[in-house]
Amino acid sequence: MDIDATTLNSWFDGELPPEQAATVEAQLREQPDLAARVRLWRADRDALRAQLDAVLLEPVPPRLTRTVWQTPARWRVGLWAAGLALFVLGGATGATLLASLNAPQLALQAGSGEWLQRAAVAHAIYVPEKRHPVEVSVEQNQDGHLARWLTKRLDVPVKLFDLNPQGFDLVGGRLLPDARGPSAQLMYQNASGQRVTVYLRKPDTGPADPATAAFRYERQGELGLFYWVEGQGAAATGYALVGSLPREQLLALAEAIYQQGGAGASNGK
Repeated sequence: MDIDATTLNSWFDGELPPEQAATVEAQLREQPDLAARVRLWRADRDALRAQLDAVLLEPVPPRLTRTVWQTPARWRVGLWAAGLALFVLGGATGATLLASLNAPQLALQAGSGEWLQRAAVAHAIYVPEKRHPVEVSVEQNQDGHLARWLTKRLDVPVKLFDLNPQGFDLVGGRLLPDARGPSAQLMYQNASGQRVTVYLRKPDTGPADPATAAFRYERQGELGLFYWVEGQGAAATGYALVGSLPREQLLALAEAIYQQGGAGASNGK
């Protein structure tokens, strides 16, 4: 059964009755492309909130208040209605609005900014390297050494993802410092020399539910970052995929990583 855009938008905004919502959720589990579209909507919505929520807490400038109250009553109603319409924009509508703005540089969400900044900085430092972009290259990983070593040091499962279908080959990886212990970076490269990195760390918070570990999207200058938490308990892992690719292409890579993360990808164990 195909889900039309109106039904999917209504589900996303929490407006469907439970029986219809359950039908949509079953379809999302069976259709990865549809689930990917919803995750992109959610990432856009969260990015929009990160950018604009603080504005809602700002006091209204006195000059604007005076202007509104000095406006003739017949016009004032229209102004308030327009303001309310803008305020209630959300869900897929908000995601579409954000996409039309081409994802401007966004303020990082509280609690995620520090480690995302480290992921972006590590990407910027090591991606341009010609001779030593990684600490352990793919040629040195014939016996699965890289994944075993990083898994032991991070104390979370580290998998080497297969991104060949998306046109990216593994270059290798390295150990990095994080605020509360070690982190890791995996680097991938396509035929034209473009590189992306995957930053992995143990999350600061408690266990995550992988079914609700939605992607979030941030942008820092030319770099886009998709990040999420996967797994539960001591095996929970925070991921940040970093690259200067278009958002849709970066999302396709994030989807591939996410799908392999819980599917027993080769990790050298």
